Amino acid sequence: MRIIAIDPGFERIGIAVIEKTNLNKDRLVFSTCFKTSAKIPFCERLEKIGSRIEEVIKKYKPKVMAIEKLYFTTNQKTVMGVSEARGVIVYVASKNNLPVYEYTPPQIKVAVTGYGKASKENIMSMIPKLIDINSNINSDDELDAIATGLTCLACEKFSTDEKVLQRK
Repeated sequence: MRIIAIDPGFERIGIAVIEKTNLNKDRLVFSTCFKTSAKIPFCERLEKIGSRIEEVIKKYKPKVMAIEKLYFTTNQKTVMGVSEARGVIVYVASKNNLPVYEYTPPQIKVAVTGYGKASKENIMSMIPKLIDINSNINSDDELDAIATGLTCLACEKFSTDEKVLQRK
């Protein structure tokens, strides 16, 4: 079973593809931090985000998408932009027939560390204990996407057989 996991944004988008295995640890297949430039129009940035997510879906063929829910912040301008980017991402998942699982930051922290108010450092230290990572992760956005994918694996019941998708 493969999951595409997303940490949504419009400047930086964390993307991870995680594969559930029968081994002790699941496997990170791919991760990146996709960036868009503030120098291009916002609608063009949204198009680039949608295109990049679709490329990853076509290449890695995940069966589901896990995405972080927005958590209220004081910066309304940022919230609106991230909401619009998130809408594009969810649209691309729907267009590609992927069920979408959504998780709040506290849910992700509990799933990865066991504590809903865990720090970034706590999450970063737990991820390599939970999943095989064969590359250096240089971005918080990538780590957040990986943590979102791990949350999906922890919260949902998936078979390692890609033909079988079981929902609780």
